[in-house]
Amino acid sequence: MPRPTHPFFRGLSPTLHIAHRGGARLAPENTLEAFRLAVEHYGTQMLETDIHLTRDGELVLAHDATLERCTTGEGALAEHTLAELKRLDAGYHFTPDEGRTFPFRGQGVRMPTLREALRAFPELRFNIEVKPDVPGIEDTFHQVLREEGALERVCVGSELDTVGERLAREMPDACHFYPRDALAEFVLTVRAGGEPPEDPRYTVLDMPLYFGEVRLVDEALLRVADAHCRWINVWTVDDPEEMRRLVAEGVGGIMTDRPDLLRQVLDASPNPR
Repeated sequence: MPRPTHPFFRGLSPTLHIAHRGGARLAPENTLEAFRLAVEHYGTQMLETDIHLTRDGELVLAHDATLERCTTGEGALAEHTLAELKRLDAGYHFTPDEGRTFPFRGQGVRMPTLREALRAFPELRFNIEVKPDVPGIEDTFHQVLREEGALERVCVGSELDTVGERLAREMPDACHFYPRDALAEFVLTVRAGGEPPEDPRYTVLDMPLYFGEVRLVDEALLRVADAHCRWINVWTVDDPEEMRRLVAEGVGGIMTDRPDLLRQVLDASPNPR
């Protein structure tokens, strides 16, 4: 896969090691502890994460709109201030063995802000999804990226097309991934044998490997993405055999909750990353 020309891709080549939520099967997701494990132990080249807006206008890393699954809090994240969120244990519910042990409980794991994550890994690439459709979140996001000097090392986007379009308008010079409907149009058009629409706003196809029983990444999609200078990152792949196949096919990046397994696969490939 040829590298797109956007500065985000400078120095990168397939297949990238991307830690999904920092490696959600190895440490509490979307925390600095997970990120450090992925970077320092498994050589991840990119961190995939999600952002939400607090009641007092701060951007924090979290996948869910509610607090119960990953923290000791309750209710909607957006109804809490950053100070309130910082009092929660973000490692409380993590278990690597289906509930037998909870090694991160009471260890000071907290929900990080976007600024904290960018500063903790000043050279690393990030793939960041804006979760809520909140008016003005794109402005706050852009402001943080500008102030932290991080615009060229972040690929941004949203599953929601309305939010993805607002992000593209607010940050036209950033690297953007396709939102859901635009992504579906690209992939389905290729699968039907057609030429996908040319949309200069988006460069990266962050996409699932399967839709039901159908494997979406195939030779035709990779060839067309190549021709249109688009980059494909596949999520969320935890099976080593699928990882090996994707590496052989030359996919741009693999997002995984098991950065340890992906590291083993990449190190064993003919051109280890």
